[in-house]
Amino acid sequence: MAPIPSLADLTWARGYTDPAWVRVHAVTGRESVPSRRVWRGRTQPQPLPLREADLDGLRFPAPNGRTLGLAELFAAAETDAFLVMHRGAVVHERYLHGYESHVPHFNASAAKSYTGLMAAILEHQGLLDRHTRVGKYVPELAGTAFGDAEVDHLLHMGTLMSYAGRPYDKALEAQRYFAVLAPQLRPYGYAGPTGIGEHLATARATGEPGTEFRYENGNVEALAAVLRRITGTSTSELLSELLWSRIGAEEDAYYLLDGEGVEAACGGFSATLRDVARLGEMLRCGGAVGDRQVVPEAVATTIVSGVPDGYAHRVRFPGAPTTAPATLSYHDLWWIPNDPYGSFMASGIHGQRLFVSPGLDLVVVHYGAQIMSPVAPQVPLVQAFIELGRHLNDLH
Repeated sequence: MAPIPSLADLTWARGYTDPAWVRVHAVTGRESVPSRRVWRGRTQPQPLPLREADLDGLRFPAPNGRTLGLAELFAAAETDAFLVMHRGAVVHERYLHGYESHVPHFNASAAKSYTGLMAAILEHQGLLDRHTRVGKYVPELAGTAFGDAEVDHLLHMGTLMSYAGRPYDKALEAQRYFAVLAPQLRPYGYAGPTGIGEHLATARATGEPGTEFRYENGNVEALAAVLRRITGTSTSELLSELLWSRIGAEEDAYYLLDGEGVEAACGGFSATLRDVARLGEMLRCGGAVGDRQVVPEAVATTIVSGVPDGYAHRVRFPGAPTTAPATLSYHDLWWIPNDPYGSFMASGIHGQRLFVSPGLDLVVVHYGAQIMSPVAPQVPLVQAFIELGRHLNDLH
């Protein structure tokens, strides 16, 4: 008998237990809540050369010793779109369920990594000190779990907190965050915060920062507040200036906004599949697009290094062979698979992934509508991406 979903699934999810609803929301978010565009700039789109490869015969590892073909992988992961680049060329691109290539798609928590990348760039420019307390940059957060932490603690999910005095529950707090952002996601009788800043103000420390890994949206929203304060610009404008207008994007991206006009930096970002691939390819190439250095090489090439002691988040991949690395680490809001290829990944709740593997000359972008529930086992996408890269290296 399948396990019964928790109350966190049922009371707060408001449709997120239905892949069809998730799929609709993934491309229509700005029709239901305010949004702000991330301008692509005036440059011509960076070309994406095409070199098709036949991947349909591949089999990918799955739990319980099974394997999945590509079509089966797509079905299990509720895939909306999938793009693979190898050595600078697109070798596979697929759109499903009516999704179209020019439509921005919800990136979910993959957006956290883009915020981390902006912070690393500003640190490299000397505008941000990761060892300064957040409250020094944003006095309104002083006295909260985030304001009393250092910027580096936010970048490594190193704060321990409770909101409004209630015991911390990761799944429930994620759903409460969505309710802060979007009125239609609030349960009947909701009387909680109606803006991100108000929500952060209720966070109180329950332990010393830097002593434990706790994946929590508030870290990213507090970091985004720091970046806005030191640059004097919005999150959307900053992402456009530092990245989106410089990678040769085809389309504007956008952020969802709370009721006070503040971007949902931890997961309210949407962009096209091809433009996220351009972002990943730039990082694979050491921060360069052609002969232009978009991100400092010292930033792009050190995403997989510098993970502080105590911040390694130990997770065994589903279906991983016994010879494969069995841990994930976390650095500057990027996931590190600790594989032999120097790979790193931006990851979102419904199967959104930007996977960059310099050692495999590989960039993979996956958009999905998978639900998070005990009744829906997660698909081992990372292992599939690694197998893809190995196969392509064997072909070329």
